[in-house]
Amino acid sequence: MLLKPVTTLNSITPEIFKKEFYDPGIPVVIKNLSHNWPAFTKWNWEYFKQLVGDKQVPLYNNVKSDAYTPINKADDYKSFGEYIDMISAGPAAWRIFLFNIFDHAPQLINDFTWPEHLMKGFVKKYPMLFTGGASSITHMHFDIDLSHIMHTQFVGRKRVLIFPHHEQHKLYRKPFEVLSLADFSHYYEGNGTPDYHSFPALKLAQGFDLILEHGDTLFMPAGYWHHMEYLDSGFAMSLRALQPSLSGKLKGVWNLFGMRSIDTLMKKTAPKWWYENKKKQIYANADKELMAQPEKFRSPSF
Repeated sequence: MLLKPVTTLNSITPEIFKKEFYDPGIPVVIKNLSHNWPAFTKWNWEYFKQLVGDKQVPLYNNVKSDAYTPINKADDYKSFGEYIDMISAGPAAWRIFLFNIFDHAPQLINDFTWPEHLMKGFVKKYPMLFTGGASSITHMHFDIDLSHIMHTQFVGRKRVLIFPHHEQHKLYRKPFEVLSLADFSHYYEGNGTPDYHSFPALKLAQGFDLILEHGDTLFMPAGYWHHMEYLDSGFAMSLRALQPSLSGKLKGVWNLFGMRSIDTLMKKTAPKWWYENKKKQIYANADKELMAQPEKFRSPSF
């Protein structure tokens, strides 16, 4: 993979944000965007435990989905308080995603400010909390609704690998899904990860590698692929904004209600046939990317 750091700024003006990042679709980390929010100092494990510790939450492990895995099916359930105790005790490869804590504690809405000075179109009904124990992994995917994301890290550190949407075939995207066939777990450690022998086009993928710390906000443009690994137990909040163009909105609607419905139906009716046919298409798309490169890039030993 051809990786570089993301531009990191302490603060940013709306003019620079729009011209250099929002309009061209380039990610940026803004370190101080959240520092004047009450959430920056108030939000921690004990505070959340007091507010919603008794609420049942779905938990997800590090196992990648396969042809038979229902979309977003939880692997376990615990109360939020039990979950916090578990991940606070040490490394625990369990995470929570798409938990709308604000449904249960609406007062939390007052603890942050929507960054509407930077962009419009925020879906204010759905701010989302993402929580993980140290060593838990969110596997490579892009968000199905194709929203722009402001992702702010609070407790703990998280390592993030991101790619523009157009790198999808080098990343071995599964047709009719938002997921990659390849496994990027511990991609930064080497030792055969990721598996370039099985997925040689990965070597051509151009993206960004970064670590988010307390208070950092990552702007991820619509459609960006992202893989996240929790270096410490922690949580982050994502604020989503719809694309301003009608075509961008329609693509998100198609993904949600057209593409996903077709994939769900086929997984139920002919999972093995569907998976094998998608796998053929995945490698055909990756081979096209490889054939467009000089000969040396096509060799697994490159």
